[in-house]
Amino acid sequence: MGSIAESQLPAVSPELQEIFHTMEQTFCSTSLGVERWYIVAVATLAGGNDPELCAQLYLYLISRPNFSTAPQRQAMIRRVREALVKAVSIVGVCKPLEAIMAINEFERDEDKDLSSTREGWQCNDENLERGMGWMKKLYSHNTDSTVNFFKDHKDFMWISKHITYGLYLSDRQVLDDVDTQMVVLPAIMIQNLRKETHWHIRGTRRLGVSKLEVQIIWDSVQMIAKYLGLKLRRVPTVDEIEHDV
Repeated sequence: MGSIAESQLPAVSPELQEIFHTMEQTFCSTSLGVERWYIVAVATLAGGNDPELCAQLYLYLISRPNFSTAPQRQAMIRRVREALVKAVSIVGVCKPLEAIMAINEFERDEDKDLSSTREGWQCNDENLERGMGWMKKLYSHNTDSTVNFFKDHKDFMWISKHITYGLYLSDRQVLDDVDTQMVVLPAIMIQNLRKETHWHIRGTRRLGVSKLEVQIIWDSVQMIAKYLGLKLRRVPTVDEIEHDV
């Protein structure tokens, strides 16, 4: 936003203000803490039908006391950006691009983080090992059977191992394991995808996130989906997946 005064910034819509506040308060009452609710929100909005609403989330965040200084905002946008980078592997590139461009319109120069995370990346054995290590954390004894879904379409197997999990999801420079699932599960769920939602409810539980906390994530995605006018009829409930954890 360059030199635009914060007093001239557009207001966050009352409905979204209420959703963001509810999510913030609910997450803060759990071990998920104060830094993960907005990762769930940005992933859900980016994967929905109006990714430019991520700018509304950014405006809400910079209005909060914990994001009042330039260093705090730089740390926050670094996490938001990495969430959107990871979301590319889940929802495609165009929606996250719309989201980050919408956010960028309201960033002050001093609040910007100009670092990068993927320069010099190589599709090598180390990348594959890291990606498969992360996949096995989530899928455990289901890893081989899941990968074998793509045995007849090996391009998708290669992409899953080297790109989705190697390049995107196993990178830990900014977001940790649980943070990453705060991107993946909501970004899948908002697309109303049955199988992958099952896998990532299960995977999030296997990381040690409690059933109650996964339910909070599930409820948050549903709350945003309702605002967006989306009906997530195909996604399983947390209770329905618990037996498979």
